[in-house]
Amino acid sequence: MAFNFTVSPSFPNERISDWYIFNTWMQRSLDLPIHLELHNDFGAQRQAIAAGKVDMIYANPFDASLLVREQGFRAIARPEGKPDEMVIVVAADSPTQAVPDLAAGSRIACADDPCVNTIGRILLEPANLDGTNTTELRRETYIQVAKALLRGDADLGFMPVEAFESLSSLVRRDLRVLVASQIQVIHHAFLIGPILFEHATAITGLLLSMHQSDKGQAMLTALGAQRWQALEQEDVEFMIDIISTLTT
Repeated sequence: MAFNFTVSPSFPNERISDWYIFNTWMQRSLDLPIHLELHNDFGAQRQAIAAGKVDMIYANPFDASLLVREQGFRAIARPEGKPDEMVIVVAADSPTQAVPDLAAGSRIACADDPCVNTIGRILLEPANLDGTNTTELRRETYIQVAKALLRGDADLGFMPVEAFESLSSLVRRDLRVLVASQIQVIHHAFLIGPILFEHATAITGLLLSMHQSDKGQAMLTALGAQRWQALEQEDVEFMIDIISTLTT
C-alpha cells in the first residue's frame, strides 16, 4: 500500500517538477512507497483529506491547524527562515496609497487560500471593508491574480510574500505593495497522519539532515527553503492558537 503525499496548492507552478523530484528522493531514502498527488486547488485537497486520501502533507498554516486538531496529524518540521506573511498589492499606477484609501465596492483578486485571504481581510479593516461591501474575484493561481490587477479587472490583490517575490521583475515593476502582514509566527508545516507515526523518527531525521548533502541542499533551494527545522509540540499549539484567533 502506498502512502499518499500532497503539498499545499499555494506553491508556485514552476515548482511542480521539484516536488516530484523531492518525493522520489524521499521514497528511495526511506524505502517507503510514497505517492505524490498534487491538487489544483484547496477545495480538491480538502476533499482528499476528508476522504482519508492524505497521509503526509506540506500544509499551509490554516490547514496544518485543522489537520492537527481535527484529523490527528502530527507536525514534524517546518522550513527554517522567514515566517509566512502576505501582501495586499495594487497596480503601480493605482491612486490608492494606503489601505484607508480603499472604497466600498473594491474588487479583490485572490486565490482559494484561506490563510492568505483571512489575513488579507484583517488588513482591510482600517478601510471598513468586508465581504458585504467588496467583490472577490477568485483566480486559480497568483500569476492570474497579478494579471487581474495589471488588466484593471481588480482593484487590489491578496498574495503570499513568496508568490509576489516569485513574479518576474517586469510584472513586479507594474505592481505595488500596499501593506504587508507582520504576524511573524505562522509557517507552512510538514505533517504526517497516524498511519505514518511508526515512521515518524525516520521521516523527521531525513528532513532535518537534508541540507547536509549537496543533493539535498539543491532540492531545498529548488523548493524555496534553506533547511528543515524540527517543530516542537508547544510551537505547533501556539501557531494553532494564533490561527484560531485570526479566524474567530
